[in-house]
Amino acid sequence: MIEYENLGKVNEKLFTKYQEKFDEILKSGWYILGKNVSGFEKDFAAFCTTDYCIGLASGLDALVLAIDALDFPENSEIIVPSNTYIATILAILRNGFKPVLVEPDISTYNINPAKIEAKITANTKAILPVHLYGKSCDMDPIMAIAKKYQLEVIEDCAQAHGALYKGRKIGSFGIGCFSFYPTKNLGALGDAGAITTNSKDFADKIFSLRNYGSSKKYYNDRIGYNSRLDEIQAGLLSVKLEVLEDITNHKRALAACYHANLDDRFIKPVVDQDYFDVYHIYNIRHQKRDELRAYLLKNEIKTEIHYPLAPHKQKAMAGILEGDYPISEEIHETTLSLPISYFHTEEDIMQVITALNKYKG
Repeated sequence: MIEYENLGKVNEKLFTKYQEKFDEILKSGWYILGKNVSGFEKDFAAFCTTDYCIGLASGLDALVLAIDALDFPENSEIIVPSNTYIATILAILRNGFKPVLVEPDISTYNINPAKIEAKITANTKAILPVHLYGKSCDMDPIMAIAKKYQLEVIEDCAQAHGALYKGRKIGSFGIGCFSFYPTKNLGALGDAGAITTNSKDFADKIFSLRNYGSSKKYYNDRIGYNSRLDEIQAGLLSVKLEVLEDITNHKRALAACYHANLDDRFIKPVVDQDYFDVYHIYNIRHQKRDELRAYLLKNEIKTEIHYPLAPHKQKAMAGILEGDYPISEEIHETTLSLPISYFHTEEDIMQVITALNKYKG
C-alpha cells in the first residue's frame, strides 16, 4: 500500500535530534516564551526575508490575530478566494467582518486578480490571498490593486513555506500568516503558527495580543488572547527548519516525476518560471474524481481531497456566504491530491503514475 501520508516516516530522520532537543527543553524547566521560541522566530524571519516573526499557537490564530491587530472599523469587508480552506473564512468572521468571495483562476487555483476590483466597495479594507497547495498567488497585480485602493494585504501562507514569486519569498509581500500543522512541509508535532512582518509597530501588537494583550507581565494594554507558540514546538520546528530545503527539493523532484510521466488526460498543476512551487499538495483534476480515487485505492494507492466542499456550501456558512461560485465548485468536485510526501520515493511515484496511466475512465 502506498500511503498518502505517514508523519512517523516523515519525521523518522529527525528522531534523534528531536529527542535531544526535547530533553534539553525538559531539563531547562522553561516551557513558555523562552529561548527556543525567540530563536525560531529569528531564524524563520530570516528564512522569509522579513524583519519580524511572531510565533503563535496555530495557523488560524495567525489569521485571527493579524486581522484583529489591523483595527479595522465595524462592517469592514475582506476579499478572499472562494475555494480557500475554511480557516481563512473563520478568521474574518471571528473578527466580526464580512468575507467577500472572489473566484480563483481555474489553472492555478489561486485567487484571480482580474476579478478582485469588481468586488471592492467602500467597506473593503484588505485582500487576503491564499497561496494554495504550495504555489504563490500572482502578487504583482494584487499588490497594485491594494496600493490603488489603500488596502492591507494579509497573506495566507499555511501551505507554502518557502514558495517564491519572481524570486521573492511569500510572507514578505504583506502580513504573512503561517501554519505549522504537522502535515505541512515545515510541520510541528502539534498545532503551531506564526506571523511575519516588516513593521515593528505591527509586530509589537501581535507580541502583545498573543500574550493576553500584555507587553509587561500583569499589565494588559489590549484585549488579547492566549496564543503562544510553546518552547517544545518551537524547538522541534528549529530542527526541521534546518532540513526544509531538502524537504522542498525532494517534493519538487517527485512533482517533476509526475509532470514528466503522468498522462495529459489528467489536469496537472501548471508550471511557470515566475513561480517556485513547494508542493505541499500535488493535486490533479479529473471529471470522474471519485471513481478515479476508488480505482487507485483498489490498486493500493491512497489519496486525499483538498477540499471536497466549497466554503459557501458548508452548513456553517448558510446565510453568511451567498452567491454562485461555479469555478470554485468545479475545482472542489474534480480535485484529487496524490502522494507526494518527504518519505515517498520516485519508485513510489512511478507506481502511482503507472496505475493512473492505466485508468480507463
